[in-house]
Amino acid sequence: MQAVACRSNPGALAGQQQGVRRQPAAAALPQRQEASPPPCLDRRSLLAGAAALATAAACQPVLAIQGSIAGRIPGITGPDADGFFTYQRPEGKSGGHGVGWTEVERYSFKIPQGWEEVPVSIADLGGTEIDLRYLSPDQGNLFVVVAPVARFRDIPFNTSLDIEALGSPDQLIAGFAPELYGGPLQEDDIVDMKVVSKGGMSYYVYELTRHRLVSAAATGNRLYILAVNAKSLQWRKHSDVLLKIRDSFEVPEKVVV
Repeated sequence: MQAVACRSNPGALAGQQQGVRRQPAAAALPQRQEASPPPCLDRRSLLAGAAALATAAACQPVLAIQGSIAGRIPGITGPDADGFFTYQRPEGKSGGHGVGWTEVERYSFKIPQGWEEVPVSIADLGGTEIDLRYLSPDQGNLFVVVAPVARFRDIPFNTSLDIEALGSPDQLIAGFAPELYGGPLQEDDIVDMKVVSKGGMSYYVYELTRHRLVSAAATGNRLYILAVNAKSLQWRKHSDVLLKIRDSFEVPEKVVV
């Protein structure tokens, strides 16, 4: 009986030992499950999330820049009863016109539908003195030069001169022809030249050969020149429009205090 008991006790102990060995194996299964990475952290999800964040960041500045009513172009109002829009230089618009200069006056002119503002380059003939460019593929192009009157007269700061104090009409257009057209004017290049008055200010108004139109005025320490140009076919079809653009150019007189 004792021998039997002795043989049976080791089996029971072995069973207990086997049970002890099984328990850690069973407990290890949930540990391996807990250590597995969650689905949201896989490579594809991370890349998709990063792309979404990049897209949102790229879109954000566009919303900040637009800011105004959809379809509105800075400086443009209208159209008027004749279908012309009015461009007026936006208040506070930047421009490379020299340190210490007074604020650029908010000049204006009229343009029909289809004219669009184009970038200004310092490589242009007028360099940093070109303040604005507009273009119509069908009708022509224009640009505005804002130049210091110091090229003609040495005047104290915060004073204002009328254009007639800077020289005669032929002297002024001769002085700016290389800047406007890349070369000097010939004597017979001037088709028409006159002086007109608007708002108490004098304007020099020109028609030149090769369908070139100019209107110029001075106030403060700056000279303002609008130059309109067209090709032969554009001039034949739209000369009345181009003349109206030139004649609509106005510069508010600077008030000196």
